[in-house]
Amino acid sequence: MHPPTTSAFVAEQNVIAGNVILYGATAGEVFLRGEVGERFAVRNSGAVAVVEGVGDHACEYMTGGRVLVLGPTGRNFGAGMSGGIAFVLDPDRSFIAMVNLDMVDLEEPDDDDRAWLLDRVERHLAETGSAVARRLLEDWGTSASHFTKVMPREYKRVLDAQRRAEAEGTDPMEAVMAASRA
Repeated sequence: MHPPTTSAFVAEQNVIAGNVILYGATAGEVFLRGEVGERFAVRNSGAVAVVEGVGDHACEYMTGGRVLVLGPTGRNFGAGMSGGIAFVLDPDRSFIAMVNLDMVDLEEPDDDDRAWLLDRVERHLAETGSAVARRLLEDWGTSASHFTKVMPREYKRVLDAQRRAEAEGTDPMEAVMAASRA
């Protein structure tokens, strides 16, 4: 989704879509050129989204999927987030003041994350003509270092158990169940 090409406003500096987008989403992808209102991706359990800014309470109670925010966030980001992963463009490292750290940790993206981020930013440009995506891609080496990963603690523990089981040749489902009971 993007503003009409005849629009005179700068998309990434304006709210172009309303509140509660992706509430309870279970699948699919959305690319939004511009900012969105409050409670974006609340209870998201499987959708993938790219957006250029979000209001308060984004990714609240998220259980799955992935969200990429290429702009500012409102307060209380990730409250009650038990699954899924979010990435936030955070060049000045100010995002920590906006995130609810009760259930999540902030991490540096790893190489796999950076490959996923590059793919999503390229797709965002292709789908929306985003000026933000274009600027990021012009100096991807620097841009890639400006993302913060929002990772739910319990979800990470379960994913780590699954990876260990796969590496050891044991049943990943059994390891996940054991990790979820611990």
